[in-house]
Formats: sequence, structure tokens, C-alpha cells
Amino acid sequence: MKHLLSISDLTRDELFEILKLAEKLKEERYRGIVTDYLKNKSLAMIFELPSTRTRVSFEVAMSDLGGHALYLGWNELQLGRGEPIKDTARVLSRYVHAIMLRVRDHSTIEEFARYSSIPVINGLSNLEHPCQVIADLLTIYEYRGDFRDVTLAWVGDGNNVCNSLILASALTGMRMIVSTPENYEPDSGIMQKARELGGEIIFERDPVKAVGEADVIYTDVWTSMGQEGEKEERLTAFKGYQISDELLSRSKDDVVVMHCLPAHRGEEITDEVIEGKHSIVFDQAENRLHAQKAILLKLIGKENEVY
Repeated sequence: MKHLLSISDLTRDELFEILKLAEKLKEERYRGIVTDYLKNKSLAMIFELPSTRTRVSFEVAMSDLGGHALYLGWNELQLGRGEPIKDTARVLSRYVHAIMLRVRDHSTIEEFARYSSIPVINGLSNLEHPCQVIADLLTIYEYRGDFRDVTLAWVGDGNNVCNSLILASALTGMRMIVSTPENYEPDSGIMQKARELGGEIIFERDPVKAVGEADVIYTDVWTSMGQEGEKEERLTAFKGYQISDELLSRSKDDVVVMHCLPAHRGEEITDEVIEGKHSIVFDQAENRLHAQKAILLKLIGKENEVY
């Protein structure tokens, strides 16, 4: 048994096994093959923060694999009335086979994992978003066929998705260029860990220079959940970091653009780009489903039944 709290919880081999499995599961779904790899298995999904893609992809993933998912709102549980996290973790461990959490603070997921006797999955925290990034890697692989010759430029806020991508780039051999305004850089500890893993992480303040050699340009919202009070300050700080046709003209002709959604069109990315020929945003969103299936099978399934 193993938790997935961070991309760095996976070895390079484990990460590629998940991607290979996701490819197989995607093909099976397209061919209409019905499976029951997770028959009689249950997933508890705890949401402190709202979600579209995380909730639907995990719920459909469990259903497609013959299992069952339970949606549990934070305030619908005794957690919302002050029950200790460690008590909830130990009780749920006796009811279900895995727990996925989407929470504000990464420390919440770490505490759940400490007291849980079943796998705990990080569906989003303020520090990392590993499930999103596994779907991103699947998408990049589909479009580029490899990681070793890929340069990914992150333009915008150095947030949780950026942190997980930095670690993922180190595991896959991608070259990553990070471009953020001052005071909005990714987590320094994450950067250090990625470099220790052998990652080539380059910081470039100027977004025009950052995208010049990019095969993939990735952005996310400038104001995440819980930061609404900083919106005006952030809009000022991120001026010039928008993914627009003008910025794309400074990159390669075949560059692809990614965004983990939801997007604030007209802020971090223009409507023209997200709807344009370079966008692979909706393929990326679809791959959340296939990646989630692979993660679940890796943690609570029987791999010999799948391959």
C-alpha cells in the first residue's frame, strides 16, 4: 500500500507504469470494453473545496471500473463540526478501500495519511496537484511521443500545479522553464527537490523569452480559490503574463497550449487561444478520467488482472 500525496511519492518507473496503464484504459473505454477491475471496491471522496473535473473524473472512474465512489462534503461530515482528522481517517479506513481529498492545506492530507491504513490520494492541496499533472503528462505524451526532447514553459503563478509539474519534469526528463512575476515563484523546497532528482529547471522572469523554445506552454488562473481578496493586486502583478496570440507568435509554430481549467478567459489566457489551433486543453481535461483510473488501479487494484 502506498499513498499519492506528491508526484515525488512515485519512482520514475511507477510513474511510467501509471501512464502506460492510463493509455490502455483509455483505449478500452473508446472500444466500449466494460471492466470490473475494482469490483466491490469503494472510494471516499472528501471535498473541502468545490470541484468539477476532480469529482466527476474520480466518480466516473470508479463506476467504469466496477467500483463505487462516495461524495463527502467537508461540512457534511463530523470534520465540519470539529472531529479530529486522525479519528475520521481511522474510521474511514475500516469502511472503504481508498480516500481522495481535495483540501486547502497540504498538512490536512499528510495527517490523513499518517492515520489511514488505506491509500490516501491528493486530489488537490495548496502545495501540489499530482492527479492533474499525471493527466497532463499523458496528454503531452500523446502529442509529443516522448518527454526527453520536450521543453515545457510555465507562465503565470507558481502554484500547486506548477509545483507538481516541476517534480514531474525531473522524473520524466522534460526541460522546464518557469516564468512568474516577482513574489509569485513556485515553492523553493519543490525546486530544490526537483534539481536533486536531476531535473533541468530554468527560471526566466520574461515570459517572451520563456516561451521562445517551448514545445508546450502551460498556464493556470492567477487567482486561485481562497485568494479572492488578492485579485486586484494579482491582476496588476501578472500584467504581461497572459497567454495570447501575440505571445504564441514568439514561440514555435507547432507549440501546444495547456490549462488545467477552470479558466478565467481574458485574464491568464485569451478566448482566442483556448479555442484556437494550438489548444489541447479539452484533451487534457478528458485525460483526468483515464489518469484517475490508472492511479486507482495502481493503489487498490490487482495489476495482473489488467495487463
